[in-house]
Amino acid sequence: MQTSTKGFFQLLKSLKWPVKITIIAVVLSLLSTVIGLIVPLVTKDLVDTLTTTAFNWKMIGVLLVVFLLQAISGGFSFYLLSYIGEFIVADLRTKLWSKVLHLPVPYYDQNESGETMSRITQDTTTLKSLITDHLVNFVSGIITIIGSVIILFFIDWKMTLIMLISVPLSMAIMMPLGTMMHKVSKATQKEMASFSGLLGRVLSEIRLVKSYRAERTETVSGSEAIQNLYRFGLKEAKIQAFISPFMTLIMMAILVVILGYGGLQVSKGILSAGDLVAIIFYLVNIIVPFAQMATFFTSFQKAVGATERIQEIFYMDSEAVELEAKQPLEDGIVAFEDVHFSYGPDKKVIDGISFEARLGTVTAFVGPSGGGKTTIFSLLERFYEPDSGTILFNQKPITNLSLRSWRSKMGYVSQESPLMSGTILSNMTYGMAETPPMDNIIQAAKAANAVDFIEELPDKYDTLVGERGIKLSGGQRQRIAIARALLHDPKILLLDEATSNLDSGSEASVQEALERLMKGRTTLIIAHRLATIVHADQIFFLEQGKISGSGTHEELLAKHELYKEFTHGQGLS
Repeated sequence: MQTSTKGFFQLLKSLKWPVKITIIAVVLSLLSTVIGLIVPLVTKDLVDTLTTTAFNWKMIGVLLVVFLLQAISGGFSFYLLSYIGEFIVADLRTKLWSKVLHLPVPYYDQNESGETMSRITQDTTTLKSLITDHLVNFVSGIITIIGSVIILFFIDWKMTLIMLISVPLSMAIMMPLGTMMHKVSKATQKEMASFSGLLGRVLSEIRLVKSYRAERTETVSGSEAIQNLYRFGLKEAKIQAFISPFMTLIMMAILVVILGYGGLQVSKGILSAGDLVAIIFYLVNIIVPFAQMATFFTSFQKAVGATERIQEIFYMDSEAVELEAKQPLEDGIVAFEDVHFSYGPDKKVIDGISFEARLGTVTAFVGPSGGGKTTIFSLLERFYEPDSGTILFNQKPITNLSLRSWRSKMGYVSQESPLMSGTILSNMTYGMAETPPMDNIIQAAKAANAVDFIEELPDKYDTLVGERGIKLSGGQRQRIAIARALLHDPKILLLDEATSNLDSGSEASVQEALERLMKGRTTLIIAHRLATIVHADQIFFLEQGKISGSGTHEELLAKHELYKEFTHGQGLS
């Protein structure tokens, strides 16, 4: 619990605070609180005056001025403190978003995107709620309570001591309840993240759900998650249902005792009527903040739980973030030297692979599914690090190179050809610091055999492609991806089954565009359709993470039995 609270304050300290506005807001808040402490004293004088003389208009005027000042300072204070809350939570979300974008690919293999979204949205909203809705009242409430107690000591110290007896009693009950609330809140937020993960997974693949009539299955999964959230919500409500009435009960009991004791003192002439009115005012000043503290206490425990989950992300290792290298990387040879890689203890995928891909050549990888072909590309892009062995570029380990510069040398066209929600133009120029001239964009579209279908669309390059490019056909998405690669002008080209999901008409158009894209570049291809790689400079046949044969198409056809079976199965000789 202490570690969690410490982490919460460390997180707040690390955020950017608008210092000047914070000082102004605190001063105004203190002013409003101090004025609130003056009001009972003015009322006391007014009541005592009414009992002895005629109606005192001057005192009424003073009271109205005090109320007006309190309202103005309180209003400005509330807005400024809310502004501070929004400001620092925006800073937190910015830092968290940047961190998430720079986490390595294995993080996304292990965590659903919906869970990560929950951290960025819901957990930060919990923190914002604490700062903007409760922290202001808590700070001013503490000041009000301390000020009221001090003044009450001067009015009647015996009465004040009676009231203070309740404090240790309240704390003894609140502390264990706070620990329970922390555990429940943390579990609730974890369950909410899982539910968000479920929503993200199902809604992003809604066509799959409907195609396989899985609405009932997903309804059951969603209902289970909703019921878990319901149960945790009830646990929170039970604790809250005890805390708030308990605090109110103690305060009301004290109020009854004080009124009885105070009335007796007035009847004896020890206290004046004004003194008793002032005491009642100060008791209200103490009771209201105490009731608000119960709400703050619950919100604080939720925020501490949310902070733990946010801190988990901040503590993770990021990919190396560097500026672009001052000197662009020269062209060179890509080489694997005895590279081994596994996704886990029992998931060995690459088992001692070695090869070279020389400048301007085409290197192809073929073989049964699960042989490690796509993993080679993932290792090349440094999504993962090899367990052992070295990947070299120009005889230097690629881990010694700037990650941004290294990735900027590569263009990747996959069988999925993912597009971002947005326009065709934004997808073609995705990742570019500056949008190139329109002539260059049209030229790339022509080279990718995309210009004809783009020009036929009503909005042309401003056409919205839909989520994941769903409004375009597979062949159209492929050609947009090729145009994007052309605009980035990569020196190393990775083609992962780039024509495997296309009909014959689209395949011919995409294959022609790919051949234009491959000119003058070092190209590595994964292919199941061997017709697309018969002219490759070298072909590597992968089986169970090992290279079982290499050479040109003719050489493999002559000496590799399984490759020969593959070619015969596809009608090649």
